[in-house]
Amino acid sequence: MKSLSLLVGALAAASSVEAHYIFNILFVNGKKIGGEYTYVRKNSNSYNPAFPDIVEKNDLRCNVGAKPGGGVKTYEVNAGDKIGFKVFNNELIEHPGPGMIYMSKAPNNDVSTYDGSGDWFKVWETGLCKGNAASDGNWCSYNKDRLEFTIPPKTPPGEYLVRVEHIGLHEGHKSKAQFYIECAQLKVNGPGGGSPSPLVKIPGIYQQADPGIRYNKWTSNPAPYVMPGPKPWDGN
Repeated sequence: MKSLSLLVGALAAASSVEAHYIFNILFVNGKKIGGEYTYVRKNSNSYNPAFPDIVEKNDLRCNVGAKPGGGVKTYEVNAGDKIGFKVFNNELIEHPGPGMIYMSKAPNNDVSTYDGSGDWFKVWETGLCKGNAASDGNWCSYNKDRLEFTIPPKTPPGEYLVRVEHIGLHEGHKSKAQFYIECAQLKVNGPGGGSPSPLVKIPGIYQQADPGIRYNKWTSNPAPYVMPGPKPWDGN
C-alpha cells in the first residue's frame, strides 16, 4: 500500500508539472522566429508559475529573474503584424483562466536595457468564449498552444517590451492563482498616430484580492468573471 501511495503521489506531481507552461517562442504572422528565448527574456523559475504575491513586486513585469541583458535579441516587426507567443515543448495551456498582452515603449528607445519601469498599456485580452467559468473548455485560451494578437496599426513606432500573461485560476479559490508571464523585445515600425491608453505602471495593475484573481470557478454557477487590470487600448 505504501508503494501504491508513493506511485499515486508521483503521478500527481508529474501531472501538475506537465500542466505548467512558458511562452518563450515568438511567432510573427504565423511563422516561428528564432528558438526558445531568442527574443524572449528568460525567467529563473522556468515553466513554474508565480503566485499572487508577485502582483506587488517588480517581477510582475516580466517574471521572476527576467531582467535586461542576457543576450536576448530584439526583433523588428510592423504595426499591423500578428504576433504570437507559443508555449514551449509543444505543450498546451492546460489551465482555465484569462490571457492578456501589454506593451511598454522603452523611454530611451533601447529595449535591451529597459527594466519595464515606464508606462504600460494593455493591448489585448481573452477570457470566456461561452457559458460560465465552471467548464475549462469555455475559456478561449484553454488547450491552445499560444496567445496571439495584432499590433494596432496606429501603434507609435519604437522599441517595446511586449508582455504576455496567462493566469491559471484552478486554485484561485485558495488564493493561489498561477501567473505565467514572459516579455519579448520588439521594434515596431509604422506610421504611428495613435495614443495608447490607459497608461499604467507594473506593479500596480492588480491586487491579490481582485475578483478576477481570487476567483472560485468550482461551483455549479460561478460568479460572472471580471477581467483583471485596465481596459485594452482601442487602437486609436
